[in-house]
Amino acid sequence: MAIDNDAGRCVSADIAAGISPAAALFHSLADENRLRIVARLARGEARVVDLVGELGLAQSTVSKHLACLRDCDLVDYRAEGRQSFYSLTRPELMDLLASAEHLLAATGHAVVLCPVHDTQHGTQHGAVDARRAPQAELEHDLEHLDQQTGEREGKPVS
Repeated sequence: MAIDNDAGRCVSADIAAGISPAAALFHSLADENRLRIVARLARGEARVVDLVGELGLAQSTVSKHLACLRDCDLVDYRAEGRQSFYSLTRPELMDLLASAEHLLAATGHAVVLCPVHDTQHGTQHGAVDARRAPQAELEHDLEHLDQQTGEREGKPVS
């Protein structure tokens, strides 16, 4: 379910067949821009142009990531005239991301400091600082989602 950079789509089922469904799910969510798109769609449906404007991403980047999320059945769209409105298909996804945030908080965000968590792209400790701004925005969006999850479950929100 990872994006094939040449085609801009999720890797085909025959390639992904070698990994467990859980690993494929987390791999599909391993891209920060996809997480930002998911976080935005958790607040309601949006068009590509809305996501481009709100997230500051190129139209081709948004379209590529939406295609991946659609291929993974995490996002779908409805057509209205010549426009497409994208939304999450599985509200449980937000529960999963909220649980991930709780886990990160409980571990002191140890994953962020892990020197081997992104070796595919050669990222080590020093490169983490270059990603702080988008990461802070993502953490803010995920905190907002955590609050929404608490409200949806009837839990008191701090």
